[in-house]
Amino acid sequence: TIKGMNKTVVLNVVGLTNRLIGEHTPFIKLFLEKGASASIEPVLPAVTCTSQTTYLTGKWPAEHGIVGNGWYFKDECEVKFWRQSNKLTQSDKLWDDMKQLNSDFTCANLFWWYNMYSTVDYSVTPRPNYLADGRKIPDIYSHPPELRDQLQQELGVFPLFNFWGPKTSVKSSQWIADAAIKTDQLHDPTLTLVYLPHLDYNLQRYGIDFSQISKDLNEIDELVKKLVSYYDNENTNIVLLSEYGITNVNNPIHINRILRSEGLITIREERGLELLDTGASKAFAVADHQIAHIYLNDHTVKNEVKELLKGIKGVEKVLSNNELEEAHLNHDRCGDLLLIADKNSWFTYYFWMDDEKAPDYARMVDIHKKPGYDPVEMFTDPEDKFVMPKVILKLLKKKLGFRTVMNIIPLKANLVKGSHGRIPEDQSDYPVFITNKKVSLKQDLFKSTEVYQLIAKLLTG
Repeated sequence: TIKGMNKTVVLNVVGLTNRLIGEHTPFIKLFLEKGASASIEPVLPAVTCTSQTTYLTGKWPAEHGIVGNGWYFKDECEVKFWRQSNKLTQSDKLWDDMKQLNSDFTCANLFWWYNMYSTVDYSVTPRPNYLADGRKIPDIYSHPPELRDQLQQELGVFPLFNFWGPKTSVKSSQWIADAAIKTDQLHDPTLTLVYLPHLDYNLQRYGIDFSQISKDLNEIDELVKKLVSYYDNENTNIVLLSEYGITNVNNPIHINRILRSEGLITIREERGLELLDTGASKAFAVADHQIAHIYLNDHTVKNEVKELLKGIKGVEKVLSNNELEEAHLNHDRCGDLLLIADKNSWFTYYFWMDDEKAPDYARMVDIHKKPGYDPVEMFTDPEDKFVMPKVILKLLKKKLGFRTVMNIIPLKANLVKGSHGRIPEDQSDYPVFITNKKVSLKQDLFKSTEVYQLIAKLLTG
């Protein structure tokens, strides 16, 4: 521990809420009872990239520019999700300010977003190899570069296919936890940020159904216990933090299909399949869980589009102009209109009217080609009895060097039972901030922008 700074670790337990802490999470429950805790009013949109950046900068999206997990890059006329470069964040991060206070301060960032080319001292983030023959090979990117080799030699290759897709499991969070411990042993950073995504998966698949998710809660509880035990021995301030709470949904809204039926969207056809031509569309939606950014290339249709969207079942609010300002989203990257779903609904990116014409990437796990977020990537078709033999055959073909595509994702948005992005009605579905220090948090509800100060205070005492 460096002079004047307290060693601190922030465990980002994605999806953790007071509603979930109980009999299935005995360790986390005890940790909460022994320490201090508060709820956090989620930022809008309550999604990974926006939440994390708001926590780490103490600023709203209007200032830091991260208006979702992806947005429309107007100069390129392309929708891009899950970018990695820290240069996209337009505000300084917590570690920049701590380094100003103490030049010996160091920070390790394990898998929080916008991890690449940042000013942290040690960073690890997923970065698959995309080979010329079409294969995707699991790998990571690290700074310093040798950290990647040290971690994967000791822990094995990062289990990318357990991190996202139909095979998601606790294995990816376990790997990240082990990598955090190993990085701490090698470098002893002052602040460590650890991303533990495990609860995200089955909460989106099944919603809050304890008969389905109790195993996941047990698994993350064990993992948190392992990390807390390690960091306790290192005399560390420990924070359990989450980004949002997932709530039950049953109504997918195909927003681009609605805009298309009004003649607002332009489609390109290639090889008999359809692609969304964002640059040529009068209006289109970038769907991101329970919010959707509506971008207009033709501003004369704004009022018409706003009225159309207001009338859709499941759309709770349509924000524009000063309403976007009040929501702290008045940034050039934000949509001209922002849709917020009601509590039972979420937005798909689907724009085709006929599944036969869906683009080839629609049936794949392809987070970079889809012009919106697609939670259905965590499913295979429950009605296809031969899906596993198909997968095995495709993997065998790939191993033998044949080109083949893993087109096993169904086009069935109704499979998704949990979502997030809006501000939930019930505070027990808010994200949480729990620390092992018996500090006075002064209040039991904080704004998302105040998390920055809560962590900074633990670091500086």
